[in-house]
Amino acid sequence: MRKTLLLLVPIALLGACTYGITLDDAGKNVRTAWSGDMSSCRDLGKVTVSVMDHVGPMNRNDIKVRDELEVMARNEAAKMHADTIKPLGDPADGSQPWGAYQCGNAQLAPAGRPGAPANPANPASPASAPSGFQTYPVKNN
Repeated sequence: MRKTLLLLVPIALLGACTYGITLDDAGKNVRTAWSGDMSSCRDLGKVTVSVMDHVGPMNRNDIKVRDELEVMARNEAAKMHADTIKPLGDPADGSQPWGAYQCGNAQLAPAGRPGAPANPANPASPASAPSGFQTYPVKNN
């Protein structure tokens, strides 16, 4: 019984690693542009965010890490009064740089998330999104 309890404590701690990374109300107003020309937008600066990409010797799920990085970047960009973010590079060691922009009503070229298939039958598809942007919320289990 004691050994089982000692094994469950680290598992519970691993599950709590992402607790608290949620999209703020202000962050909900920030779009993510995965590609495209940002010349019609005003560059407000750079945001670099980081999360744990591994716990001890175990690597965390890459998709979950990327989702958390996007959520944190949107939250931080909102503090800069930005309405759009764009990744400036791929995540490395749990850290990722993002550009923060103020685009207002500027129309950016439609672009989907890299690697996401475009499906015209699916209204949530990035290719059919009316604004050309698609975000993927983090699901807290």
